[in-house]
Amino acid sequence: MNIYIYLFLVFGAVFGLSTFSFRHMFSEGPQQVEMSEEGATWRARVLWAMVCTFLWPIMVLTGLNSLRIMAKRKRQSAL
Repeated sequence: MNIYIYLFLVFGAVFGLSTFSFRHMFSEGPQQVEMSEEGATWRARVLWAMVCTFLWPIMVLTGLNSLRIMAKRKRQSAL
């Protein structure tokens, strides 16, 4: 049973580290977040990885919802 927990956490950490630059897609909409003047710090990257480590299934669902919203907007703008 422990291997499943470890795999869940490892996958979440990898997901968090790989989606850091796209984290605006997992919030309340697909708008790009304005970066601060100093850019992304290692603290922000670690915090995002920690959040995704435990909540990656929810983050995947919110990302899919943002993709759906963007596709809908693209279809409407094409009409």
